[in-house]
Amino acid sequence: MKKVLVYGSYGYTGELIVEHAVREGLQLILAGRDEKRLREQAEKYKLEYRAFAVEDTSALDTALQEVDAVLHCAGPFVLTFQPMAEACIRNKKHYVDISGEIEEFEALALMDERAKQADVMLLPGGGFDVVPSDCLISYTAKKLPNATDLKLYIKTIGSGVSRGTARSGIENSHRQGRIRRDGKIVSVPNLYDSKYIDFGRGPTRLITMGWGDVSTAYYSTGIPNVTVYMSFPKVMISLMKFTRVAGPLLYSRAARDFVKWLIGIFFAPGPSKEKNKTGFALLIAEITDGTKTVRAKLRTPESYYLTALTSVEIMKHILEGDYEPGFQTPSKVYGADFILQFGGVEREDL
Repeated sequence: MKKVLVYGSYGYTGELIVEHAVREGLQLILAGRDEKRLREQAEKYKLEYRAFAVEDTSALDTALQEVDAVLHCAGPFVLTFQPMAEACIRNKKHYVDISGEIEEFEALALMDERAKQADVMLLPGGGFDVVPSDCLISYTAKKLPNATDLKLYIKTIGSGVSRGTARSGIENSHRQGRIRRDGKIVSVPNLYDSKYIDFGRGPTRLITMGWGDVSTAYYSTGIPNVTVYMSFPKVMISLMKFTRVAGPLLYSRAARDFVKWLIGIFFAPGPSKEKNKTGFALLIAEITDGTKTVRAKLRTPESYYLTALTSVEIMKHILEGDYEPGFQTPSKVYGADFILQFGGVEREDL
């Protein structure tokens, strides 16, 4: 029986993923640093577990020999992806994560040839960032093959921000914003631009965001100019404004760890079960070739819940032998319509 190692399984999103994966019949081994939390989770689901730090090469290699693929859920990913991805290539195991961090995506893209030689797939962004947006962008780009400019607009409704997401934001807060310009990723100030976009219920203010599609959309479509805009709760915008001023102060590891400790006190683990059921997200992809503009819209279930659905489905495909070796994006390997199989997803042309 083929197995999946879920590293970081006891985090908020990891728990959602494990719950769904068990329901779907996947054979899992749970893993992470915290043996106490792992043991409690493993007893709950009657699963095996392995407790080790991702930097422990020997323990990591031993764990990977027991499985066929890894679903990496331990953020901030900028701190954890490298040893896990290297180990997957070394042990010839497939790698999927639920990250949305541009620096990681670009680093994994540079491992493409090594992954192909090992006959393994590296697919970051297997959750809300970037499966639905990548599929929508790919769908829209097919209608305008010579597009040169992409703008992606994202609005979440009735959801929230998990501790893990907030901590990842702090871990990357010393970096500036990101856009893609003429094929290259460039830095811009945080909150450097905003727009009012109507998703169907009146205009909503969106601000620029270094979302994962700044990286992945280029690999999926070849569009050289990419900007992502997103709506945020007021508390997150205030935090972004703070990091725009205080970002340089957060170069200190002690400062970042302190802020992440505060997040653990003041942030809930993540959206409630009720919000998982009732929340949803709206996305609009807008592309142009300088003369013609094409727009399409996608509605999805709540973002953390959708992450569980998409990441588990990707793992099912991999275990069935449906994968492409090397660095991949969701739409490149599974197509623009991959997102449509999930309940609550609707796509329309605008």
